[in-house]
Amino acid sequence: MPAIVDKDVCTGCELCVNSCPVEAISMSDKDVAIVNADECVDCGDCVDICPVEAISLE
Repeated sequence: MPAIVDKDVCTGCELCVNSCPVEAISMSDKDVAIVNADECVDCGDCVDICPVEAISLE
């Protein structure tokens, strides 16, 4: 299952964007991370690096 971003918690720090090994995460025009579910390989790197715990694998 791909990573899910809680848009209410995401601070837009972009750490997850830089940590994604397959470049499946980008930033929206509202400075919130967006995960491309088709590209996400469920590695969990973004979950581990998020300082506000806004990303989960469910």
